[in-house]
Amino acid sequence: MQTYDEERGHPHGHQELCKDGARLYASALRTGRIARSEVRQAPCLIDLALLHPDPDDADWLRPVPPTAVLAQLLLPLEQEIQERRRQAVELSSSFEPFMEISAQDPPTTHAITVLEGYSRIDASLSRATASCSQELLTLQPGGGRSPDILSQALARVRPLLDRGVRVRTLYQHTARHSQGIQAYLEQAGPGGMEIRTLEQLIDRLIIIDRKVAYIPAEDDRQIALELRHPGLVAYLASVFEQFWNRAVPLGEHIPLDRTPEGVTGVQRSIAQLLVEGYVDEAIARRLGMNVRTCRGHIAKLSATLGSGSRAQLGYLIARSGILDQDH
Repeated sequence: MQTYDEERGHPHGHQELCKDGARLYASALRTGRIARSEVRQAPCLIDLALLHPDPDDADWLRPVPPTAVLAQLLLPLEQEIQERRRQAVELSSSFEPFMEISAQDPPTTHAITVLEGYSRIDASLSRATASCSQELLTLQPGGGRSPDILSQALARVRPLLDRGVRVRTLYQHTARHSQGIQAYLEQAGPGGMEIRTLEQLIDRLIIIDRKVAYIPAEDDRQIALELRHPGLVAYLASVFEQFWNRAVPLGEHIPLDRTPEGVTGVQRSIAQLLVEGYVDEAIARRLGMNVRTCRGHIAKLSATLGSGSRAQLGYLIARSGILDQDH
């Protein structure tokens, strides 16, 4: 629907003083009056009550003093402000009993808190890590880390090591080839920092003093869960310990673990994932290697078992019995 001014060809609202209106109002204030014919191009002057009819001559208009106009225009705004203040006082009064209860009782700790956005996740993790006094457990799937990520991790870990906190981290075997990981371990200094590796890990996990744990909630890691339920944290800590007991310290050599058929441990893990229906990209991600390396292992596995196709490879893996052998 058009406004009154738009219907008359003026696209500004009745509460808006246009440039022409401002110029004509100033002229009327200087001269004491203005011809009615001049203000046709600025109807906002009449709508805002800046001009009123000249009682002596109908063809002329006289300006209303700006102080009077301003007071009239400010009146509804002041009334609205007073009404908002009244509502604010009522809200404060209604919440006062709850504030008293909150002040008396200790704050409730949320068992599960959803953290959305990297900055919020990082802030929460920084606060929890800063208060760590006994033990930090981290599980980091995938290959090596970028220098920036390792630098941030070192900034968090070094103060913990300085005050005697035990820090244990699990990586995948592929991280052993990362110069950044080696440099990270050297910069952390001797004592306190322990690193082991496994062929395959679950997703990222951080446990602080066995009181709070962090796990990702989305694949893009933009949403994480902060867990403070004692049962959940204890369960995750037991999962970490199982992985830790099976892992190989970073300074020790990884057993070759070849089957009689010549299939390596890595290839056996790939075979297991192939049988479970995972595609190459998913297998590479779970084992912390790039897709090209993964496909190279699949090709060697196919050659060892004499497979000519992916479908035949699955059949030969099941038939060979390599997945039934102890790791």
